[in-house]
Amino acid sequence: MLNASIVNELKAVVGKNYVMTDQEDMVAYSMDATVFSHLPEAVVQPANRDEVVEVVKIANRYNLPLTGRGAATGMSGGAIPLKGGIVIELTRLNRIRKFDVVNKFAVVEPGVIPIDFATQAAKEGLLYPPDPSTIREATLGGTVAECAGGPRGVKYGITRNYVLSLEVVLPDGSVVETGNTVDGDMSGPDWTMLFTGSEGTLALITAITLKLVPIPETKKTMLAVYNRLEDAAKTVSVTMSGGIVPTTLELMDKHCIVAVENYLKIGLPVNAAGILVIEVDGVASTVEENTKRVSEICKECGASEVKIAQTALEAEKLWQARRAIGRAYGQYAPCKYAEDATVPRTLIPALVGKCVEIQNKYDVPIFICGHAGDGNLHPAILFDPRNKEVTARADKALEELHIETLKLGGTLSGEHGIGFAKAPYLRAETGEIGFKLGREIKDTVDPKGFVNPGKLFFYEGELH
Repeated sequence: MLNASIVNELKAVVGKNYVMTDQEDMVAYSMDATVFSHLPEAVVQPANRDEVVEVVKIANRYNLPLTGRGAATGMSGGAIPLKGGIVIELTRLNRIRKFDVVNKFAVVEPGVIPIDFATQAAKEGLLYPPDPSTIREATLGGTVAECAGGPRGVKYGITRNYVLSLEVVLPDGSVVETGNTVDGDMSGPDWTMLFTGSEGTLALITAITLKLVPIPETKKTMLAVYNRLEDAAKTVSVTMSGGIVPTTLELMDKHCIVAVENYLKIGLPVNAAGILVIEVDGVASTVEENTKRVSEICKECGASEVKIAQTALEAEKLWQARRAIGRAYGQYAPCKYAEDATVPRTLIPALVGKCVEIQNKYDVPIFICGHAGDGNLHPAILFDPRNKEVTARADKALEELHIETLKLGGTLSGEHGIGFAKAPYLRAETGEIGFKLGREIKDTVDPKGFVNPGKLFFYEGELH
């Protein structure tokens, strides 16, 4: 339990205005973007690394659960304080410390918002490719902790491909710097990648060095419309096997198209069974050639229409549609299981087929969209938790979706993480030896088990 004496210690570190214990604040910090919640006992907002160190030492000394948090846009329960204790929110660490234009890297703090960083990078003539749908709300620390991706992952890769080094505070309060600014590959094991995607279970990130790339010369965006969803899915595998690597290959099914059109009213083809939003970038001559060839592939695979955006505004409308999917869901149900089942890209048609089968089997709507070009789909199972019978069917649909994803040789998470929500299925993906190794790494780095407890390899049962 967190007593007044401990609260005063925390206030002495960060200032009384940055320690919250009121009930309404605890409710606000009890949840992330999932349907789950659990109350903390205090929320602490440090301003720098040294304050983070002292907060960690206090939590360690009193054996208090400590859960790191950014903007809490996560989809797997990673920021939920399952054991109560302290939530340490890192959004005040929000400086872009350095841009090195020549060596193409930047040093940032974890509270920086991705779109703000990308905008600043663009002013320097550089591109930071990872672009999750929460690019305007998330924090870079959270995207590293979850190893987020985004539409550009097809060509450019995901967050782990751009993390050169990290500064982290370990559970004992010590600070370690991993990697380097050259290629990120420090001597010995790749400790940077150990912390990237570890979902705050091993350490708290206080600084990140990110690789940047030159902004491409030009790009073209197109919309392919299909009367059959399976034809849209087939286009993905045919395109990728044809030697062309688009910047993005985004899939939206009819549910998503109608929901977004009702929400935005921007003229989407609501009678279509599916659409692909495709972008290619690079030098002008290559972009023109690839645009023509991708357009041909779309038609060969059954597209009824392929539209190429003629202006930046037309292209932005297409991306506006893709980014609005999550908000548009609210018209249909108050809750969703937003998954990120990921399979080899050649099996996207099979995964789409399984989603449709599961939807019909359990009679729950599954909205299918995602970064199909790198095999990362985001099927969302919509339901109203006030209806227990519907919720039970949604739960069964979710379980079967996880199982079918693994049967296809896929992974439970392409970018959302495992957190609490997917932890019951983790052993099925890692195997017994891999699961044991995951627990041993956590035990070694955090022997008291107080940093973001109950996540990943230490799931302990259903949250009530």
